[in-house]
Amino acid sequence: MFTGLVDGIGALRAREPRGGDARLVIAVGDLPFADAALGESIAVSGCCLTVVEFDAVSFAVDASNETLALTTLGQLPVGAPLNLERALLPTDRLGGHLVSGHVDGLATAVRRREDARAVRWRFELDRRLLRYVAHKGSICVDGVSLTVNAADDAGFEVALIPHTVAHTTFHALREGDRVNVEVDLLARYVERLQATKGES
Repeated sequence: MFTGLVDGIGALRAREPRGGDARLVIAVGDLPFADAALGESIAVSGCCLTVVEFDAVSFAVDASNETLALTTLGQLPVGAPLNLERALLPTDRLGGHLVSGHVDGLATAVRRREDARAVRWRFELDRRLLRYVAHKGSICVDGVSLTVNAADDAGFEVALIPHTVAHTTFHALREGDRVNVEVDLLARYVERLQATKGES
């Protein structure tokens, strides 16, 4: 589990074909990494991946064809910045919201505008996922926990404070870019419970 509070910005160092899928090598950048361990989970721009190799400045993960096809990781160029978050410890503060690292789909950044010191972004998202997006609810965009400021039948908007822009890959986001989205876990479970209501 994660919180959507980014620990550091890394970069895609290499994408190596491996038996039909790929191994990704990721430079840790400013991610605190001194106590890294094989097998630990790290959210890479919102995708929960398992560390299979590491050294002092990078780690490697194996990405399945599903991950490569359904997230931005299959298309990002080498050198692209990545939001990194290590898994939540039981003693950590839950400052964002509960995030699984299981990406639900891709959204497209369609409009950026200044709003005092904040930056507002509008994203287009598939309608099958928009039913889980609520005004003032939580959403995870490229691994960042955000509050939904507006939602309609075509997309949603978020507002980013200067700290968020400076300490995530949002400083490099451009209109037309695709981003990984994970909708709120609670919304998915509520829908499932409603669908199975009355079953025993």
